[in-house]
Amino acid sequence: MSRSLLQDKSLLFAVRCVNMYRYLTNEKKEYVLSKQMLRSGTSIGANITESRNAQSDADFISKLSIALKEADETAYWFELMKMTEYISEEEYVSVNNDLGEIVAMLVTTLKTKKNQL
Repeated sequence: MSRSLLQDKSLLFAVRCVNMYRYLTNEKKEYVLSKQMLRSGTSIGANITESRNAQSDADFISKLSIALKEADETAYWFELMKMTEYISEEEYVSVNNDLGEIVAMLVTTLKTKKNQL
């Protein structure tokens, strides 16, 4: 089964979260915020992937809605890490832009599916 652009972007984003987690724990010795970011950031793609085998349209919408909630939570952790100077403004902007693309795709997909119902 081939992956969608949304799945590809969310997988690359999850890799980025894993690498950021490694950096934050190894270089900055930060373990709490980074763990929360890792969990929510990797959950986005997991829920998008689960939506591929949804049992119904409602299940599909539910999975993508969870992914969107996880994206919002991830954005919170990024902002908090920027404000507490664990990541730089440049790092924040870069990762937040990637997250913004995923959020936009999720919102569009959810609107389209809901309009079809």
